[in-house]
Amino acid sequence: MSPRKPTSQELTKELILEKARLQFVEKGFQRVSMRSIAQLLGCSHGAIYYHFKNKAELFYAVVEEDFSKLKRRLEETIEGPEDDTTKLYSVLLSYIEFGLNHQSQYELMFLIRNSEVDSLSQASASQSYQRFAETVQSLSDKKLKIVDVWSAFLALHGFVSHYRGYVESFEEARLAAQAHVNFIIKGLKG
Repeated sequence: MSPRKPTSQELTKELILEKARLQFVEKGFQRVSMRSIAQLLGCSHGAIYYHFKNKAELFYAVVEEDFSKLKRRLEETIEGPEDDTTKLYSVLLSYIEFGLNHQSQYELMFLIRNSEVDSLSQASASQSYQRFAETVQSLSDKKLKIVDVWSAFLALHGFVSHYRGYVESFEEARLAAQAHVNFIIKGLKG
């Protein structure tokens, strides 16, 4: 007797997101179809359409979840009892830590370029950057120029992009990350 396939009642958004994430990471956005995700779940592709109107919306939901995780991580960092300089250091380091400990998610969030999903994920990326910029500005002891905050963000992004795939986790790049964050902070204070 073959195993019973999940019905649309049992097929939750969370389960779809979990399997879709695996597919997007493994194959990339272009090579994933709603049918391939349904096959992985053992259901009809119509059951997925009950929850998501198309692949782009499904991809957006995956990325949105990742941006929420990054936001929570950064908020937890700034809620501590440390002084603002220490919090700024921790925020910048936490960004790198998130990127290197969640390399697949980071790639989906920041490195996949596709006209079908750019318009959807752009809003989340913009909100994430806006929150980052506000946090860096609020923790700085001087008024920063927009270009300075953007440069700090790009420096962090460049670091994660460079080490992504070369290290398994943040711990392998911790010393380099700490030195990089110190360099960024000097630039923001200068």
